Amino acid sequence: MLNYLWLGFFLVSALAAAGRWLIGGDPMVFSELVQSLFTMAKLSVELMVLLFGTMTLWLGFLRIAEKAGMIDLLARLLGPLFRRLMPEVPAGHPAIGLITLNFAANGLGLDNAATPIGLRAMRELETLNPRPGTATNAQILFLVLNASSLTLLPITIFMFRAQQGAADPTLVFLPILLATSASTLVGLLSVAFMQRLRLWDPLVLLWLGGTALVLGVGMATLAGLSAAAIASVSSLMGNLTLFGLILTFLIVGAWRKIPVYDSFVEGAREGFNIARDLLPYLVAMLCAVGVLRASGALDMLLDAIRWLVAAVGLDGRFVDALPTALVKPFSGSAARALMIETMQNFGVDSFPALVSATVQGSTETTFYVLAVYFGAVGIQRARHAVGCALLADFAGVAASIAVCYWFFG
Repeated sequence: MLNYLWLGFFLVSALAAAGRWLIGGDPMVFSELVQSLFTMAKLSVELMVLLFGTMTLWLGFLRIAEKAGMIDLLARLLGPLFRRLMPEVPAGHPAIGLITLNFAANGLGLDNAATPIGLRAMRELETLNPRPGTATNAQILFLVLNASSLTLLPITIFMFRAQQGAADPTLVFLPILLATSASTLVGLLSVAFMQRLRLWDPLVLLWLGGTALVLGVGMATLAGLSAAAIASVSSLMGNLTLFGLILTFLIVGAWRKIPVYDSFVEGAREGFNIARDLLPYLVAMLCAVGVLRASGALDMLLDAIRWLVAAVGLDGRFVDALPTALVKPFSGSAARALMIETMQNFGVDSFPALVSATVQGSTETTFYVLAVYFGAVGIQRARHAVGCALLADFAGVAASIAVCYWFFG
């Protein structure tokens, strides 16, 4: 899928450029295409410098939390809930701890770090599979929740916004939190409907009701504030949560007599290796998106969508963020490249860039997750996994647009 998508970017760009040359009489289009390749290659390296620091920093802190027993504590806390949502997984099975660690990495926005942990969890779930080749209910739920990607602290999005010169990189903290909550809730409810899960179980209701109550109180509080005040609250909560989490990891680690510095370096080394391996993918996708924009093909598509939106009487400012949403189910790297391109083209704090960043943080790459996670254990029959994951994607995109209009006007 990704091979066809990447090749398609270049072929569509070539056709659009040929049209501008032969029909529009613009021979400079090919110069713009070549220039965009070099510009995006340079941008890729600049982004990687910051990505090295971000990944090493957060995987270092995550290793401290893991050694201090905080991940195990979270696993014990979530264990009873997962036993009800995944009744075929025995209590104390290794998959539960790995699933928890995967969600912790996703919650911190470390999607690339979450993938190897998620693959280990999927392999553990496969040991319980009575029909190899066919996804179990537990595997489907795990995949859909990964595709919805509940992101409590979108570190990498903060990083990209900072690299692009945002005055306050954490401005999108609350919008992403609300949008990703919507996508995860829809993903969970759709799987529960297909699998006849007992969501009315008292413990499940307690978790869902408690989460809904917290979000409801938060939204009710924000409803009485101006757009400027909402943005200020989002900034404060993002920075406070970020630093508070770091401090908690360090204090608990020191209290448990964990060598915090050595543990940090150990985890950071793993983060460095993960970040290093991302450079070829980042260069490939940013260059493909660069030529797509330079050829005029992307603008043609957006103009057509903008015309349709205007025809039904809707505000069309969100349309410039749609490329990220349209590509996200297929490729996280392509969506990331489009988000960065949107920031560069319209300004990092422009409305399209804010919507694009929120969409990027609200869901995961459904078909990539499906291919990698199920492919790693030889699953060929996905059953209802794709439908539920795409429904969660749609909910995340719709919520992202709605929340950004609410927050940023």
